[in-house]
Amino acid sequence: MDEVKIIEIKQSVFKNNDEQAAELRKELKDKGVFLLNLMSSPGAGKTTALKATINLLKDKLKIGVMEADIDSDVDAKKIAETGVKSIQLHTGGMCHLDAEMTRQGLSGLNTDDVELAVLENVGNLVCPAEFDTGASKNVMILSVPEGDDKPLKYPLMFSICDAVLINKTDVLPYFDFDVEKCKQYIYSRNPKAEIFLISAKNGDGIKEWSEWLYNEVQKWIG
Repeated sequence: MDEVKIIEIKQSVFKNNDEQAAELRKELKDKGVFLLNLMSSPGAGKTTALKATINLLKDKLKIGVMEADIDSDVDAKKIAETGVKSIQLHTGGMCHLDAEMTRQGLSGLNTDDVELAVLENVGNLVCPAEFDTGASKNVMILSVPEGDDKPLKYPLMFSICDAVLINKTDVLPYFDFDVEKCKQYIYSRNPKAEIFLISAKNGDGIKEWSEWLYNEVQKWIG
């Protein structure tokens, strides 16, 4: 029997996306635009945490937000309440954004007057971690109700993130969540990760996280 030709489609897709992401990242750097890729599971508190962050930084930075979802414009409307530029990206059923989708979103956002562009990615701990969006930094939110073992179950997500926000610390007394153990799990996947304990609901830790983000933006835009 003749040998069957095998084409590694997935490998090719990732290689192509990585090249596009690197090109986009360079363009954003040259333009002085910092792109934050914010990821989490559904319901982890991305939008609430983002609103709290924006309220602390909007007088210091020009901010624009891209809200990615399979459908609806609920989150974009919530972000618009803060007074910053906000658009909704519909993925047409896809559970992630890649570099080209992100480029389209940035074009729709119009970053001519933006220093910090935020991509609130689709709620998912698997697919978004696999695709480089061209972001300056990747950040994910882990909420207390999800459990402290998520870094063990979703290693790629935690390994690619520059910072992890442990959200909903206000409900720690009601859940079996070991903060120190969770930190150890995160560091085992990513020793360089910055970890912030926050409560988007009552504001705990938002100042510290926002200061870190502000400093990263300043380094990027010079």
